[in-house]
Amino acid sequence: MTSNPFSARAYVVISPCRNEADYMRRTLDSVVGQSCRPTAWVIVNDGSTDDTQKILEDYAARHDWIKVVAKPDRGKRAVGPGVIEAFYFGLKTVDLQPFTYLCKLDLDLDLPPRYFETLIERMEAEPRLGTCSGKPYIRRGDTLVSERRGDEMSVGMTKFYRRTCFEAIGGFVPEVMWDAIDCHKARQLGWLAASWDHPDLNFEHLRPMGSSQSSIYTGKRRHGFGQYYMGSDPVYFAATCVFRMAEPPYVLGGLAMMQGFLGAWLRREARHGDTELRNFIRAWQRRALRVGKSQATAEFEAARADLFLDSPA
Repeated sequence: MTSNPFSARAYVVISPCRNEADYMRRTLDSVVGQSCRPTAWVIVNDGSTDDTQKILEDYAARHDWIKVVAKPDRGKRAVGPGVIEAFYFGLKTVDLQPFTYLCKLDLDLDLPPRYFETLIERMEAEPRLGTCSGKPYIRRGDTLVSERRGDEMSVGMTKFYRRTCFEAIGGFVPEVMWDAIDCHKARQLGWLAASWDHPDLNFEHLRPMGSSQSSIYTGKRRHGFGQYYMGSDPVYFAATCVFRMAEPPYVLGGLAMMQGFLGAWLRREARHGDTELRNFIRAWQRRALRVGKSQATAEFEAARADLFLDSPA
């Protein structure tokens, strides 16, 4: 058996991107400047028509751990399934086995310099921690404002994973809400998922959530469909819509989310095929309505600790 030449902190980053020339230099610079830099970074140019490829080639020429992979142009930006398709297009160029961690990272973020080192430190301190992230902030005028993401999820724009957990859950589902389904699946199997609000982990999201295709209302409706696909409890999702009405676009954004959910329900759209996982998600959501998300998460994690202890190393 050959020894692993990589360190225990070795991690690979996979970044799908399309037409990110307006934002990507800040992401590239913030990753290059990390206190614990990626072992490898595979960036998938998903059919960009702007200066994305030129910028990527410049950075790859200066940093031998950055690899650019060109994916054929599908003719449009495709969030959800399209992002995961591009992610796997890059992942298939990598042998994951030497890496302890992997990260799916968008190219419209500005990360603090100790971002990845801090995540790794928290992974090392808690063996059950399967996926984690910091918290996204968006700029409104001169102020950075939290996007208000739950502590029980790692956020979709920067998913940091223990490789063994990523493999255990079967990777990402190629559908909207892939970035919630993965955390629920990890928790179902006894792993922990988390994100934290901390100076070393808070990052700026340069593109507002849900605005990357057509309009923010399209993104909100798409999110509603994704919640339906995931099997969310209708009462829980209605409460989520009310919660999001306090964010721009005020009221209308939450209504658009509900429109997406109800439209999928009326059309009897297909749902995620893992029935046990859908039931698990609804059970957690209903408990969260009664006692709050933090307590519900703690109860479900405690109840499934034996699953992690009994799993193969």
